[in-house]
Amino acid sequence: MTNDDLMGKPAASLDRLTLMQTFVTIVEAGSLSAAAQLMGSTQPTVSRRLQALERSLGLPLLQRSTHSMKLTEDGERCFDRARELLASWAAFESELRGDGDEPEGTLRVVAPHAFGQQQLVGPLAGYLRRYPRVTVEWLLHDGEPDFIADGIDCAIRVGEVHDPSVVAIRLSEVPRIVVAGPSVLEGRPPPRHAADLADLPWLALRTFYRNQVELTHRSSGERHTLSIRPRLSTDSLYALRSAACLGLGVGVASAWLLGEDLAAGRLLHLAPDWQADPLPVHLVYPYARFYPARLRRFVETMREAAPAVMADALSAEPPGHRG
Repeated sequence: MTNDDLMGKPAASLDRLTLMQTFVTIVEAGSLSAAAQLMGSTQPTVSRRLQALERSLGLPLLQRSTHSMKLTEDGERCFDRARELLASWAAFESELRGDGDEPEGTLRVVAPHAFGQQQLVGPLAGYLRRYPRVTVEWLLHDGEPDFIADGIDCAIRVGEVHDPSVVAIRLSEVPRIVVAGPSVLEGRPPPRHAADLADLPWLALRTFYRNQVELTHRSSGERHTLSIRPRLSTDSLYALRSAACLGLGVGVASAWLLGEDLAAGRLLHLAPDWQADPLPVHLVYPYARFYPARLRRFVETMREAAPAVMADALSAEPPGHRG
């Protein structure tokens, strides 16, 4: 699209993808002039494209002054969605052109310890069987990966994703419930209200809570916040489960991991009408203009498999314990 095209057409008929790409480049470059240089264009042209996108959406996306530029709240939402849409369009074009029809090469994936050892191995096996020319390095850790330094293609993350430099695709969510070993109650009546948990010893999963736990009543929506002083803090979901089974304290953990222990009586579901907020599960990868077929097919596999994986995990829980 030429400058004359941009000047001569109303906003409704402009190439929306071009406008979104310009907007994303402005935000990533930090200024209109820097974006113009990256795009081989001029600052007035970049400014007109931004204005055209804002008119088209009916929303201000950037607050601009002589020396600064800041995203509006709508601009932040638009930026995230625009990058995702542009990535999807690039993949769509590649498929139409037949780029990389058969996935091949090595895919490096980071997955969380618990999910990566159990729930996700089935979909991974299906992916490898379907694409025999791909090999996978399946790396398990719960921290944020350095995609560039470590050569990581994508990561599966439990929890919110705030990094603006990655595409985040929501796969599913993880329900969380409050559990403890029977000895923790020491003859007390089972706690029913969230407030009844305050005086019990606690375990903390440092990745998601340390000194405070928020619980919500399933039917009423009432929320209750507990301040806790954990006897044990850990970054391992498996360690927290083991400590709870040994009677060291109360913990909030992913419901799918606890079914066998609840059924065997090693754990009790405390205040069963209350639960912690579920954690979203995302597949994340760096924004790029082109994605190899091995990554695109892996994303497709996980998006298709994740809901069934979570449903199967939760269906294994004993009646009355589902979180």
